[in-house]
Amino acid sequence: MLRTPYLVRLGNRLADGLSGTSPDWRARHAEFVLSFQQDDGGFAGREGDSDLYYTSFAVRALVMLGQMSEGVTNSVAEFLARHDPLRLGVIDLMNWLSTALAVQVATGQDLLEGFGADFADVVSARLEEVRTKDGGYAKSVEGSSGSTYHSFLVLLTYQLLGKEVPRPNALIQFLYDRQRDDGGFVEIAPMRRSGTNPTAAAVAILQELNAVDDEIRADVRAFLKDVRGDEGGFQANSRVPFTDSLSTFTGLLTIQDLGLAEVLNPQQLRELLESQLEFPTGGYRAATWDEAADVEYTFYGLGVKALLGEEAPAGEETANLT
Repeated sequence: MLRTPYLVRLGNRLADGLSGTSPDWRARHAEFVLSFQQDDGGFAGREGDSDLYYTSFAVRALVMLGQMSEGVTNSVAEFLARHDPLRLGVIDLMNWLSTALAVQVATGQDLLEGFGADFADVVSARLEEVRTKDGGYAKSVEGSSGSTYHSFLVLLTYQLLGKEVPRPNALIQFLYDRQRDDGGFVEIAPMRRSGTNPTAAAVAILQELNAVDDEIRADVRAFLKDVRGDEGGFQANSRVPFTDSLSTFTGLLTIQDLGLAEVLNPQQLRELLESQLEFPTGGYRAATWDEAADVEYTFYGLGVKALLGEEAPAGEETANLT
């Protein structure tokens, strides 16, 4: 029996985490996200036109906030209808499918209706075209070796299609080969220094495939301690001198999923999030050096807030950071 897709489980988890926040706070951040919606119904980044990437982040943020109105949902559906999912690359395809699912949950409208009963099989065949000899998946058919990030996106896409990823053992071995001596995982084979985000992607895949053991858990714990910044967040890797919203979100998610709470100081992270990354007028920025917010980093900021919970429990003790 297939599990509920990872993205659906994560979305529900994040929405639950923000359920206790005040209506005014949720409305303020929703208004910020909605300021990026374009006339075509999609959402844009800081510059340029709307696209599937930013639309996906915006919709996931609005769902997390409980602010996905019928009007917004219908306009997003119109935007999605302008794109043929059979012509999209891996990243856009995953974003299209996940956003279409959000539309279907909200309104009952099935944007895949009319594509035929073989849609999932056709898409699956296209996904396998970007599979590489090392067992992973590349960004395109031109790729000669697998990418940890794109392998994660392909797994998510298979789940949204209601399918299992083919040859899971080959994908597991691919990820084992991407682990480095520092305990984390790299994005591509030539890299020697692990990154927080590829580590989070690798752990998520391995968990979905029931391939995480105590040794991997201990290795990842050591790596995350190494990339934990002085202010409580997480760096992209051990050489980056600052923490950022994306790495902090993926690092925190990995910590919680692996049961590594001792790596974290929740109160310190809350202070970083609320005093340095959140804008009083709505939205979150990427890092302290960033001068503006956008829908992507607002999703990550909201996600950190959701994972931490609205308020620290009374008498919460500082985590053991040794």
